[in-house]
Amino acid sequence: MTDAVRFDIRDGAIAVITIDRPEQRNALSLEVREGLRAAWARFEADAALRIAILTGSGDKAFCAGGDLKEMVETGMAVPPRDMYALPYDTIELTKPTIAAVNGVAFAGGWMIAQACDLCVASTGAKFAITEVKVGRGSPWAAPLIHMIPQRIFMEIVLTGKPIDAQRAYEIGLVNRLAEPGAVLDAALELAREVLEGAPLSVKAARETVMLSTEMGRSAALAAARGAHEHAYNSQDAQEGPRAFAEKRKPVWRGR
Repeated sequence: MTDAVRFDIRDGAIAVITIDRPEQRNALSLEVREGLRAAWARFEADAALRIAILTGSGDKAFCAGGDLKEMVETGMAVPPRDMYALPYDTIELTKPTIAAVNGVAFAGGWMIAQACDLCVASTGAKFAITEVKVGRGSPWAAPLIHMIPQRIFMEIVLTGKPIDAQRAYEIGLVNRLAEPGAVLDAALELAREVLEGAPLSVKAARETVMLSTEMGRSAALAAARGAHEHAYNSQDAQEGPRAFAEKRKPVWRGR
């Protein structure tokens, strides 16, 4: 961990990862990148942590993107494959994640918000893929085709113009909106809703969504059956119906 990234634990099971460079609009400097890499590794390694929230410090920027000054100084052409710690891409994660977008999410900021499974945004947030404005590229945006309509995707990457939080919600990029200052609370509420589910069922459900974006209908159905088999055969699969019959909350064991 570095001073540029904070790691907090809420409710014993929720990791809150905060980019803490508000004076730099939480840009993805080397220190921030290293801090995020360490934070994601810590989250994945701790079995008690079941879901993570990624956010930015302050109320102006979630993350303004890559450090353009660094790119100039290093003469960077194509960024190294592992330059950015992207969940489920350059970082292997097996647990769900939520982006809590508290301000602007431009370029690399959009990138890391997009990489998370779910997204909560402030009504004052703005999103933009600005690479065409500075002659850079956004290959990481390719998975957007599974999130938003093609022509909206096309306009966003061709113009580089920002969209506001309401528009991001309307097109399906954002799951929930919150008032400024209440974004983290809204993300924590969403995280707790996920935590109400049986751990193995949540894991299988997440895998099913991702499998379905990568293959056709028949192949996805077959793969999903395999992904859920462990959950069906678990102790929790017996505990859930039993708790329902006994009119009480289930006690999940994750096994």
